[in-house]
Amino acid sequence: MTLRRHIPNLITSMNLVCGLVGVVFALRSRLDVAFYCMLAAAVFDFLDGLAARALDAYSDMGRELDSLCDLVSFGFLPALMLCILMQTYRFDGSWISWLPLVLTVFSALRLAKFNVDPLQGAGFLGLPTPAAGLLCGALCCYCCHAPVEFLSTWVSGPVFVPLLTVCLCALLVSRVPMFSFKMHKGDGRTLTVKRITLAAFFVAAAVFCFAAGHHWSLAVVLGLLFYIFNNLVYALFKI
Repeated sequence: MTLRRHIPNLITSMNLVCGLVGVVFALRSRLDVAFYCMLAAAVFDFLDGLAARALDAYSDMGRELDSLCDLVSFGFLPALMLCILMQTYRFDGSWISWLPLVLTVFSALRLAKFNVDPLQGAGFLGLPTPAAGLLCGALCCYCCHAPVEFLSTWVSGPVFVPLLTVCLCALLVSRVPMFSFKMHKGDGRTLTVKRITLAAFFVAAAVFCFAAGHHWSLAVVLGLLFYIFNNLVYALFKI
């Protein structure tokens, strides 16, 4: 195998490095920096696929490595961030604060299913692990920057994070069809419209946050919630 065929695996490994650095910052209660590391991991997670397609360097090893890296960056890191967020407010020492770690288990199940399911080539069945992880990470980041806002106050209660954990775990292993942003030959007009609609909502959410003086991480939270809601509606009406 030539050196160029290892380039996608190198990029994938950077995903893992960012996730590990994020874990270190999360343990230091720097949840905002941990989220930035998660975003960097997401960039590498996107680029490795582009590199694999451009270099025609697909391999079974690359697929497995990608899942292992995603488990750390988008499975364990966001679960740890939610645990620390709960302990920061009022649940230090309580078993409730450890409940979000279940997300890591369900993320592992989701990634394993993706690797063995031939139906998940162009799209997803169930919530993608990176989407679930980024939603949790953005929520933690927002709470760090706006601790007295309504959402942060709600999160600090005993119900929100456990309920969010249960919902995300169910979505991760569900069979709900969810579209991907990765381009493939033969993508239809309906899929293109879905992607454009989501991109437009992200832009609108960012403009709203800027105008209202909210931290930009709220736009990520709103955009990912919109992604989940839209896919549920599409599945319900078979769009």
